[in-house]
Amino acid sequence: MARTSTGTVPSRLAHTPDDYDRLGLEPRTVKPWEDGLRTDGGPGTYEWWYFDAHLDDGAKLVVVFHTKDFADLGRPLSPLIRIDLTLPDGTQISKMAEQDATTFSAATDICDVRIGDNLFAGDLHTYTIRTRVEGVDIDLTLTGEVPAWRPETGFWYFGEQGEYFAWLPSVPQGKVEVTYSVNGQSSTTTGVGYHDHNWGNAPMFKLMHHWYWARGAAGPYSVIASYITAEKAYGYAELPVFMLARDGRLVADDNSKVTFEALGPYTDKETGKPVGNVTRYTCTDGEERYVVTFTRHRDLMATHLADEMKGPKKALAKLAGFDGAYLRFGGELRIEHYQGATLVDSHTDDALWELMYFGKTR
Repeated sequence: MARTSTGTVPSRLAHTPDDYDRLGLEPRTVKPWEDGLRTDGGPGTYEWWYFDAHLDDGAKLVVVFHTKDFADLGRPLSPLIRIDLTLPDGTQISKMAEQDATTFSAATDICDVRIGDNLFAGDLHTYTIRTRVEGVDIDLTLTGEVPAWRPETGFWYFGEQGEYFAWLPSVPQGKVEVTYSVNGQSSTTTGVGYHDHNWGNAPMFKLMHHWYWARGAAGPYSVIASYITAEKAYGYAELPVFMLARDGRLVADDNSKVTFEALGPYTDKETGKPVGNVTRYTCTDGEERYVVTFTRHRDLMATHLADEMKGPKKALAKLAGFDGAYLRFGGELRIEHYQGATLVDSHTDDALWELMYFGKTR
């Protein structure tokens, strides 16, 4: 069961032998089919394939293929593509385009997702992403440098009705070669990228109050770190996630040994949400300790989720008092390795991370 401020509640990361058998998974082994289509795209489900990168020319890029808007799960298959591009001069470009369901196809034995002429495909090692949305063209290759990984089964269950959220970091870190074009102005560069895959069968705002999620690389290390706080109905259960690799090999991923801190709290002016200016994950195993610290330098995005809804859904959300928000940050990642009180090594680099805040501000 998860750690909680009010006692034991029925929310958990599935990890028992029965869980693995039921889901058809193997411990410590990820198969290409796991990155294929995992839902039918119908009402009550959501699914997306996510990519982000820090580029060597200073740009930052996010591309997401969705089966539908995750805030509107009652809809049938309604594929959409999202691109968020921060140019080297700091200009931020966000595009989102919904397509007809007839344009969507996805394989179940491998990642091969197509929305019209747009493509997101790969085999847990090498991926191709090609997309064009409203004057922004992306053509890239992602080549994995850290093997695919998942926290246990990658399924979090909430309550007794089989409601779940699932997550697979298919490429925790990889090399990116990309050409991006904005209104005909083209740039070709390289960088460091990441890809994961998410799906579920219940509205996330019903299950989760908020989460921090981050990934990055510094020196020989690669890290994925998240801290999920469940909704009030689940006692605000705390669900940590942590993976640290060195030179492409896993060195730490036991969530039970991880503590989380949100330091230097402030209230974001745009969304009104509380934010930790510094977020820190500490993984302690006997005398060995890894400290991973994200220090915010700038805001890349801060938006009210209701503002991205359309038509009656938007009006109803605001009438109901829904004030969910999404924030994305850029700043410094620092990874420190200690043996006892002795600092063994320390590395820093740029990183980006997010705060998804569905619930009412606590």
